[in-house]
Amino acid sequence: MAEIGKGVTAGKLAINVQKRLTRAQEKVLQKLGKADETRDAAFEEMLANFNKQMAEGTKLQKDLKGYVTAVKTLHDASRRLQDCLADMYEPDWFGKEEMDTLAEDTDTLWLDYHQNITDKSLVCLDTYLTQFPDIKARIAKRDRKMVDFDSARHHFASLQKGKKKDEAKIAKAEEELGRAQKIFEELNVELQDELPALWDNRVGVYVNTFQGLAGHQEKFHKEMGKLSQNLNDIMTKLEEQRVLNDETNHSESASSAPKSSVTNGSDGELPPGFVYKVKAIHDYAATDGDELELQTGDVVLVLAFDNPDEQDDGWLMGVKESQWFQKKDISAKGVFPENFTQKI
Repeated sequence: MAEIGKGVTAGKLAINVQKRLTRAQEKVLQKLGKADETRDAAFEEMLANFNKQMAEGTKLQKDLKGYVTAVKTLHDASRRLQDCLADMYEPDWFGKEEMDTLAEDTDTLWLDYHQNITDKSLVCLDTYLTQFPDIKARIAKRDRKMVDFDSARHHFASLQKGKKKDEAKIAKAEEELGRAQKIFEELNVELQDELPALWDNRVGVYVNTFQGLAGHQEKFHKEMGKLSQNLNDIMTKLEEQRVLNDETNHSESASSAPKSSVTNGSDGELPPGFVYKVKAIHDYAATDGDELELQTGDVVLVLAFDNPDEQDDGWLMGVKESQWFQKKDISAKGVFPENFTQKI
């Protein structure tokens, strides 16, 4: 309650208190059925639409804010992941500079996406919702003025029906009724114009919000797809570099190995060009005459190629250990896929 002496006179305070009491009494009489209540079915429908529209807009605002927060979280996670990759990526690996540039571009893309949906979707929705509190306050004021109008109407009617008519009181009551009716109807007419327009406006707001969001999503995912393809290409070439280095190391080992027969403990005499042993971890059915048939568990003695240029990526030359020790026949050698075996 306002304090006397701070812009509110004692007389005005008393008038406000009396108004609240009169409204309360009128509402009680209406609930008890002892006084009729002004009803406007069309306005009640508008009010129901307004409450529905405000609830939907508030929920949309909350969920969109949650989406923006999720984008920020994903951005932070993406940045940490890129930082982790940058820390692990050794300077002499393929595409080091490209990796650094890609990380910067990815971070910029996330920043732009977050900023766009904040500025062009969320801000638009926030602006749309700022009008609801004022309209809600005026609806509440209209309800109060409607009770004042009903109270003045009932007071005027009771004076007219009284056995002892006091013309002065009747005239004053009629004047108060006219004033109350005018205030109520002015508010009522304003809201009857505004509420339908506001209700129709929601369609454009929803279209702009989701159309803008969809456009930003499409652009973001399109650009992110390009960066992802670039990352995939770099990783593919890095793997090719690793395989090439492995093949070079194998060739160097083979060239430095003694060409004459050697012994390896209890294995006995090993074939010329022996490099190391592998064990088949999958069955492999030979599809050509120069290929080696494998059964899971077979031990193969890997041999160096006579001409390293003849070695295809991912293929090794060898002879099965069992065949070699039984027949010492180097002609039984053949090529086989490296990924079907495991080095032992």
